[in-house]
Amino acid sequence: MAEPLRAEPPELFDQPPYDFAMDEPSPAMDPAFVPEALIEVRSIRVFGTPAFRRLWFAQLVSSLGDWIGFFAITAIAARLGGSSSGVAVGVVLSARLLPGFFLGPVVGVIVDRWDRRRMMVTCDLGRGAVLASLPFIHSIAGLFVASLLLELMTLSWSAAKESSVPNLVAPEFLASANSLSLISAYGTFPIGSAVFALFAKVAEWLGRYQSLHTLRFQKQEAVAIYFDVATFVVSAIIVSTLALRHERRSVDGVEQHGLVGTVGDMREGWRFITSTPIVRAVIFGLGTGLFGGGMLVPLGPSFSTDVLGGGSAGFGLLLTALGVGVAIGILGISFVQKRLPHERVFVWSLFVAGFAIVLGASSSTLTPALLAVGVLGLCAGSVYILGFTLLQANVEDSLRGRTFAALYTLIRLCLLLAFVLAPILSSVLDWASNHAVHRVVHVGALTIPLPGTRLTLWLGALIILGAGFVSYRALQSGPPTDA
Repeated sequence: MAEPLRAEPPELFDQPPYDFAMDEPSPAMDPAFVPEALIEVRSIRVFGTPAFRRLWFAQLVSSLGDWIGFFAITAIAARLGGSSSGVAVGVVLSARLLPGFFLGPVVGVIVDRWDRRRMMVTCDLGRGAVLASLPFIHSIAGLFVASLLLELMTLSWSAAKESSVPNLVAPEFLASANSLSLISAYGTFPIGSAVFALFAKVAEWLGRYQSLHTLRFQKQEAVAIYFDVATFVVSAIIVSTLALRHERRSVDGVEQHGLVGTVGDMREGWRFITSTPIVRAVIFGLGTGLFGGGMLVPLGPSFSTDVLGGGSAGFGLLLTALGVGVAIGILGISFVQKRLPHERVFVWSLFVAGFAIVLGASSSTLTPALLAVGVLGLCAGSVYILGFTLLQANVEDSLRGRTFAALYTLIRLCLLLAFVLAPILSSVLDWASNHAVHRVVHVGALTIPLPGTRLTLWLGALIILGAGFVSYRALQSGPPTDA
C-alpha cells in the first residue's frame, strides 16, 4: 500500500505548499517525490511560497528607499551645515541610533500586540510622508526630527518583518530566507547611491523650469526624494496583500492594557530572553561579536597605513576582502545549511572570526591581512544568518517582536560603542606601548611592532573569542534545538 502524502503543518503557511514552477498546490513539494539532487537546489528556493516572495520584494523596495533617504538626508544636512557640514551630518545621523536605545523595548511590545501587516503598511506610508516633507525643511533641528521618525518606523518595520518570516517559510528554509533578506537589505546600497546620483542630475535639469519650483525641484535632492516616497508606497501596497498570521498572548494569562500591560509585556520579554539559553547565546554572541569586529572599521585606515603600508588603497582592499567574505558566507550557508548543526556552526564561526582578527592584526604585509579579513567576513555572514535563523526557529510567535527589537537594540549599541571606543582605546594603548616598550618587542631574532591599532584589534579578537565561549556555555546549559 502506498505511503500517504506528507503535508506540511498548515499553520506554517498562509497558503498551501507551492511548486516552484507554478502557483498552485503540487505534490512535487513533498520530498518523497523529489530526487535527492533536487532537494539541495530547492533548499535555497524559498520563493516557492508566494507570500514570502511578495514580502521579499517589499523589503527590496523598502530597503532601496531607506538607502536613498539616507543619502538625501546626508546631502541636505551637509548643505544646511555649510562650513560645519561634518558636525551637522553627525548630529542628524545620530538620530538614527536613538530609537533603538530608548524605544526598542516598546517597539517590541507593539509588534507583538498589533496586527503586523497593518503596522508595516503604516510604517511604509509614514516613512513616505516624512520623506515628502524633506524638501521643505530648512533647519538641522527639523532634519534631526525627520531622521528620528524614519529610524523609529524602520525599526518597527524590521522587527515586524523578522517576526513574520517564520510564519511564511518552512523551518528548513529559514536560513535561505535570511540570506535573501540580508541581500535585499545591504545589496541595495550601491543601487541607492547610483539612483540618488542620477536623480540629482535630473533635478538640476528640472530646476531650470520656474513652474516646478513649488515642488522644490531646484534642490538637487528633490527628485530622488519623490522617487523614494514612491518606493515606500509600492512597499505598502505589496505588504497590504499579505495575510500575516499572528499569535497574541497576554502576560501570565491575564489580559492587561495601558502602561501596566506594556511594562508587563516588556518584563516578560526580558525574562524570556535572559532565561532561554539559545536566545541568550545568540543575542549575546551577535552583539558582542559585532562590538569586537566593529573595531576594524574605524581603525582600518590607520592600520593599513601604519602597519601594513598599504595606505588608502590598502584599506579599500581590506573592505573589499571583507565584503567578498561576507558574500561567500551568506551563499555558502544557503547551500549547505540543511546539513549543518546550526548552533555548533554559530559558535565555531565566532571562534574562527576571533582567530582571523588575531592573524590579520599580527600581519605586517597586505596579502595575509587580506586573507584573514576575508575569513572574518565569511564567518560574519555565517554568524548573522545562523543567528537570525536560530531566533526565528526557537522563539514563539507571540514573543518574536520583543526578541528582535532587543537584538536590534543591542546591535546598535555594540556598533556605536565599537566606533566610539576603538579610536580612544587605540590612543591609550599606543601611549602605554610607547612608554613601556617603545612600541616594539623583540622575541629572539623577531621584531614585533606594537602600535595602538594592532593592540586594539587584538583586544577586539579576544572579545569575539570571549563571546564564542560564553555562547558555547549558554548553549551547553540548554537542550539542543537543531532540527
